[in-house]
Amino acid sequence: MLHRFIVGLFAISFASAVQAQTYPDRPIRLIAPFPAGGLADVLARAVGDQMTKSLGQPVVIENRAGAGGNTGAAAVATAAPDGYTLLMSSAGILTANPFLYSKMPFDVETAFIPISNVAEMSMLLVVHPKVEAKTLKDFVALAKARPGKLNFGSPGIGTTGHLGLAMFTHATGVKITHVPYRGAAPAVQDLIAGQIDGVVDNPPTVISHIQSGKLRPLAVAAKSRMTLLPDVPTAAEGGVANYEASSWFGIAAPAGTPGAIIARLHKEIAAAVRNPAMQERFAKSGARLVGDTPQEFAAQIRAERARWGEIIKATGIKAE
Repeated sequence: MLHRFIVGLFAISFASAVQAQTYPDRPIRLIAPFPAGGLADVLARAVGDQMTKSLGQPVVIENRAGAGGNTGAAAVATAAPDGYTLLMSSAGILTANPFLYSKMPFDVETAFIPISNVAEMSMLLVVHPKVEAKTLKDFVALAKARPGKLNFGSPGIGTTGHLGLAMFTHATGVKITHVPYRGAAPAVQDLIAGQIDGVVDNPPTVISHIQSGKLRPLAVAAKSRMTLLPDVPTAAEGGVANYEASSWFGIAAPAGTPGAIIARLHKEIAAAVRNPAMQERFAKSGARLVGDTPQEFAAQIRAERARWGEIIKATGIKAE
């Protein structure tokens, strides 16, 4: 029996090695678990185009939206671990969703192998020009003087915009009324129209409106200022310490995917994000392309899961 077991293990190892050497020999599915046209979709298509050229096989983007990204992620979690079904995950899926949803269709800690963080964006706290506060310090004072009177929109309950706002109110002790929308675009449209007072959102969503003067940025939730908006102070410079909130999108594979395939995919993803045309394209929207290692990406996910978990528990946010 021991002999048969050893032979079986050898056969499995040999098959995995052969599979890795011939990988890929057919199209790869990269699932973007949000609607077409969103950041996950745009990044997936940009990276997929580069990987198609370097791998010699098509990388086909499939949009599977629903349940804060859980629907598409579940399709990857249950797929064969052979490198032919991948996930373009948001930060929320792998860090916040386990605390937002009472029932998850997979275990985020064991269902995936992180491959690489593709792009990261520090969030911006932005208000309509009608808001009297010109600085973050003044805004905090205004919000404290008018508890619950200021309205901030977000792309929806449990989104990074909502969580970024929750982190801000938790850090400052102010009360701001949250207005959830179905997506970032309608929230920003209402903000420009003056129907709400502000948002905490990703640079690509608001940066053109900031540059045109339609919106006023008060702070970037990061350690350092943004290259595109050098005059916008960090939250710490504005008097709010420990307020750092970012949104990112990275690629993961089903648990059990052979290490050699993970290594090959990481190599191709890192090469894609280093492409000068890619760098220039996304830098214009305030995104920083990353391409870190699987180990670095996994460590980031663990750290952010703990941090967002604390905020969600403290504020009582639930997606349902």
